[in-house]
Amino acid sequence: MTVPAIHLTETAGARSFVLPLLVGTGVLVFLLLFGDSLLQDSDSYWQIETGRWILAHGTVPTVDSFSFSKAGEPWQSSSWLAQLIFALAMQAGWAGPVIVTALAVAAALAMFTAYLERYASALVTAALALAAMVLIMPHVLARPHMLALPVMVAWFIGLIDAADRKAAPPWALLLVMALWANLHGGFVFGLMLIGPLGLEALRQAEPQRRLSLALRWAAFGIAAVAACCATPYGWGTLLAATKILSLGEVLSTLGEWASSDFSKFGTFEASLLALLGIALARGLTLPWPRLLLVLGLVHMALVHVRSIEHYALLVPMIAARPWALQLGLARKSAEAKPDLAPPAWAGVVAVIAIIAATIAAAPRLHYRFDEPQVPERALAAVQAHGAKRIFNAYIFGGYLISRHVPVFIDGRAELYGEARVMDMMRATAGRDPAALDRMLTGNDIDATMLPPSAAAVRQMDERPGWRRLYADDIAVVHVRD
Repeated sequence: MTVPAIHLTETAGARSFVLPLLVGTGVLVFLLLFGDSLLQDSDSYWQIETGRWILAHGTVPTVDSFSFSKAGEPWQSSSWLAQLIFALAMQAGWAGPVIVTALAVAAALAMFTAYLERYASALVTAALALAAMVLIMPHVLARPHMLALPVMVAWFIGLIDAADRKAAPPWALLLVMALWANLHGGFVFGLMLIGPLGLEALRQAEPQRRLSLALRWAAFGIAAVAACCATPYGWGTLLAATKILSLGEVLSTLGEWASSDFSKFGTFEASLLALLGIALARGLTLPWPRLLLVLGLVHMALVHVRSIEHYALLVPMIAARPWALQLGLARKSAEAKPDLAPPAWAGVVAVIAIIAATIAAAPRLHYRFDEPQVPERALAAVQAHGAKRIFNAYIFGGYLISRHVPVFIDGRAELYGEARVMDMMRATAGRDPAALDRMLTGNDIDATMLPPSAAAVRQMDERPGWRRLYADDIAVVHVRD
């Protein structure tokens, strides 16, 4: 196994940039053609409004200024840089956030393709890139986690390449972690990758080098934790990023944090079966650190659907090198002719040209946000009535914030806490009328704004002292009589 491993390492990066460029361009064009699909989460509204707040005040938020139910309470944004980018992009209308998101996803898939092409044919690499895109597509939204996607891929490639070199990660990789920590709270996942990939490096290293290598990986891990704190919030960044995981029951009610559903056959199940079938049919195995990492990623994807993107992008890269060795692809990679590849500067020029063309096309791109989350006419009716304190549905919070209306609740579940969010969910669903009473009376609510499908709408129709003011297909408004 030693000789093929050397061949693989020596030819890493020797392939042409053409296939990654084609994949990235294809992803970019696809997302721009179907850009409306990126605008289906009302959280995008408050994310952009937070970025505007940062621009207006020249600092990051430390207390809540968007709600009346939690006004002035401590809150910090774990995605302040991404929100700033979205706010700047929004100057071009919704085309701006769509373009920024599309470029980020395209970059992530291009890097994914470039890594896999080291160990697989162009056809297999393209097929895996397509499969990864299909898996992550339901989670591709104009939100900060997409801007962090290429950063995650770059971080992982840096770690796994170091492990395969039987060396510690380069210190320059800490800059990637610092960027990730400012873009999105998912950087905690990046820290978790250091352990298993460090073990993989030790497994491959000669016994006499393992102690010194372990110390270097440990030093890198400590430095990575420190790099996470290179944000306006300092050490508070770590605490803020872990708050979302303490929401308990809330995580099972929010769509992106729900468990994977296998009641109907879907792409995630198909990918799991394909992974298992190929491994069993070909007798393929993984070194134990990589196996543990794959099992961990599968577990994450089963528990929370939003983790499917980690599974889709990282599992193929984890298996690529070991499986290429076992399938005898090492020598074929070694026989590649790098001198036939276009010069690297041509790839840089092509990337710049694509980005410039995309930005130039922005004025001609017109997208609309998902209408069921935009209660524009309902809000106009509330404002005409003079109501100030609106008991709004969870999905309407982002839009109301964008209209500078103080909200009762919005997508910042970590601010409101498990008890408040669950009371809201049960009350809206009509399962807890007592919770609805508490929230209406305890917060001096003078109007409610709920989707027509909410069971609480019927309760409000029958509630003494309240009357229906407005209704359409998006929202129903009740006010005090």
